Amino acid sequence: MPKDHTSGRGVKSDETLFSIFAYLRDEGEAGVTELATQLDLAKSTVHNHLATMTDHGFVVKRDGRYRLGLELFRYGQHVRTEFDVYEAARPVVDDLVAAIDEMVWLFVPENGRVMALYGRAGQTDLNVSTIMGTWEYMHCTAGGKAVLAHYDDAAVEAVVERHGLPARTTNTITDTEALFEELAQIRERGYALNLGEDLEGIHAVAVPIVFEDEVLGSLAVAGPTHRVSRERCETDIAERLFAATDDVELNLAYA
Repeated sequence: MPKDHTSGRGVKSDETLFSIFAYLRDEGEAGVTELATQLDLAKSTVHNHLATMTDHGFVVKRDGRYRLGLELFRYGQHVRTEFDVYEAARPVVDDLVAAIDEMVWLFVPENGRVMALYGRAGQTDLNVSTIMGTWEYMHCTAGGKAVLAHYDDAAVEAVVERHGLPARTTNTITDTEALFEELAQIRERGYALNLGEDLEGIHAVAVPIVFEDEVLGSLAVAGPTHRVSRERCETDIAERLFAATDDVELNLAYA
């Protein structure tokens, strides 16, 4: 998973607050001393931030330890429903999962990455809640590349400049020229492939969601290579994704 990106231009107190949020997100819970030690902060600073966060419901204290509160979930739910494409794609994702019984995801771009905004697991033994809401690089995921292919060259270069082309596996594209060649192929065929570029043994195929000349996201199908072969990606699944994105775009038009 990509690490959170910061520019180093933020207000120090805000950066401290977000570092506490991030630590609690990653570790589940922590005490004041642990947070102060791990984040190299004064205990009084940590305590003051936690007190404010607790007052507003963003953090909950239990047995002397702190964890993230449900108020964050309320904010997250609000943000997700603000995306028209989420409401338009959700029933389509459900129908597609029922038809092919593989993982199906709605990805939405922001700040040079894509987030899994909604998904279903199909027959895959996977807890989708561990993936929902996660950020993914665009250059090594089918959902990301499907979106990236609709950016102009300057926008693609800006993404690479900001996030780089880190190698997730030995199959990951790590060269800018190779990435541009791949994006040209995606534009020509209409779908993007991820053949073990993000996770070994996983294939994925994705089609962009374009509405009123704007790429809003993508629908992607993923699964283990023994079920989701390249041939299946490029034939049956790709055709189903083309039909599914048409349905999403129709839902957007009549929303």
